[in-house]
Amino acid sequence: MSGQEDGARPAVTLVGDQWSPECSVVRTFLTRSEVAYTWLRPGDPRGGRMLADHGLTAADAPVLFDEAGRMLRARGLEPVAEWLGLHTDPGGGAYDLVVVGGGPAGMAAAVYGASEGLRTVLVERWAIGGQSGLTSRIENYLGFPEGISGADLADRARRQAEKFGAELVLTRHASTLAETETETQTQTGDGFTLGFADGGSVTARAVILATGANTRTLHAPGVSDFVGRGVYYYSALTEAPLCTGAEVYIVGGANSAGQAAIYFSECAHKVVLLVRGESLEQEMSTYLIKQIAAIASIEVRTHTEVAAAAGDSHLEQLTLRDTRTDTTETVEATWLFAFIGAAPDTAWLGPRFLRDDAGGLVTGNDIAALAAPEPAWPLTRAPYHLETTVPGVFAAGDVRSWSGRRVAAAVGEGSMAVMLVHKYLEA
Repeated sequence: MSGQEDGARPAVTLVGDQWSPECSVVRTFLTRSEVAYTWLRPGDPRGGRMLADHGLTAADAPVLFDEAGRMLRARGLEPVAEWLGLHTDPGGGAYDLVVVGGGPAGMAAAVYGASEGLRTVLVERWAIGGQSGLTSRIENYLGFPEGISGADLADRARRQAEKFGAELVLTRHASTLAETETETQTQTGDGFTLGFADGGSVTARAVILATGANTRTLHAPGVSDFVGRGVYYYSALTEAPLCTGAEVYIVGGANSAGQAAIYFSECAHKVVLLVRGESLEQEMSTYLIKQIAAIASIEVRTHTEVAAAAGDSHLEQLTLRDTRTDTTETVEATWLFAFIGAAPDTAWLGPRFLRDDAGGLVTGNDIAALAAPEPAWPLTRAPYHLETTVPGVFAAGDVRSWSGRRVAAAVGEGSMAVMLVHKYLEA
């Protein structure tokens, strides 16, 4: 169950099976969107009765009900968001700035853009917060000595952006970025058109790309069969209450995995952290390594990877491989959470955007260094810092080449990008 104190959004009831991938997605979305909800299984007396009263069965789940008697079979996040009354359509007209992505970089850009007088719209394909919104605890972000959850930080950012008048549009997937008039991937004085996968669009004089990165997935045999049924990516906050007293496996050696391990240790009987490398020191912050070492219920297994997954209606077994000896071990497992990094979300952009080998957008002074054999920058002036190879389009956060991969770095870049947008628009 999740909720918020101001009561701005309606309380709803979700009826869905624990091992339903669709139900898992909806639960995560409701939690991320700060929607108060009660979750019932179809086999619960009340859950079964609610389905029957509407002529439905367990096969129709997940289903949402609200206090007004409305019902929705939850198929896709955009219909769910619309049913909840969340903002899913831009207000219309030309904007000064469109921000693509609602993570820390995008939210910082929305706050600073709107507070400094730009008519700003932010487009997020899922929920505000990005991957950091799923982080159980952020302890090295300036100004929060006791730490703050990613969800709390995201909610504060949302309220702050709305306070200054930024328009936040949810569950709209950006699919094209084009010149407003000619539909070519370039820039003119008229600005840009950001197209959505469903055919809608929004226009703006300048663009900040803060789309972050797409989560990498495990490719071991059987793993994909259990996504949402025991295998989860960046879903610690939603699933943790179900793991009380259980043994939890976490894959990853960077900060997100370490934060999840500490978070799960508060409810799980045991947490096993699987790391491909020889130690945590390669990618994880020192403060997290020290905390993990002090928690007896966390076991760190280095040189270990998931080789296979098996089960019936949900995950029941994992095969683990020692990368040094190539020997395997089969263990009973119901919960596996993977935090194995992500790739910059840039595939949807056109060829004029210069990328590095990892797919990150190259910006500013770095353009000249990577633009061989032909220049990628089309103007006589030099590109502004954070400006991509398309003038007027800036990049901030994890989507950018050589980004800091930290919340503070993303917030700083999102804020700086707005300063550069002003400079671009005033030129």
